[in-house]
Amino acid sequence: MTYGDGVGDEEGGGDTVLAAGCVLWRRSPADGTPEICLVHRPKYDDWSHPKGKLKPGEGLLAAALREVEEETGHRCVPGARLPTVRYLAHGRPKRVDYWAAEATTGHFTPHREVDRISWLSPAAARERLTRPRDRDLVDALLSTLNLA
Repeated sequence: MTYGDGVGDEEGGGDTVLAAGCVLWRRSPADGTPEICLVHRPKYDDWSHPKGKLKPGEGLLAAALREVEEETGHRCVPGARLPTVRYLAHGRPKRVDYWAAEATTGHFTPHREVDRISWLSPAAARERLTRPRDRDLVDALLSTLNLA
């Protein structure tokens, strides 16, 4: 994982797939502790943080916020920039820029791309995430919330 330069950073090379997302969190209604929202994508049968590819001309943060709302039904307030994740997807380099984001309003409705979401404690979220690289983002979020 690396850190990107900032919002609007469109580097990555001509064949790098650019994407953005958030580690979406809220305070538990029961006890006020942080809960992290994970999305289940039936196409891949995996659990991950909400993210997606940029649309032409779209900025990184705008894409991240759009993807959160599209995938989870929740609006959010962006917070600290989190590490950028780089990996190969279908043989092409992919770069995903992430932010911490606190959920504000919204309601999840299952759809083709995401059929379930779960609000989990950080420890449970780490366990449920399919890919190890996504677990590091939980730690980064906790660090920004001064809970690490």
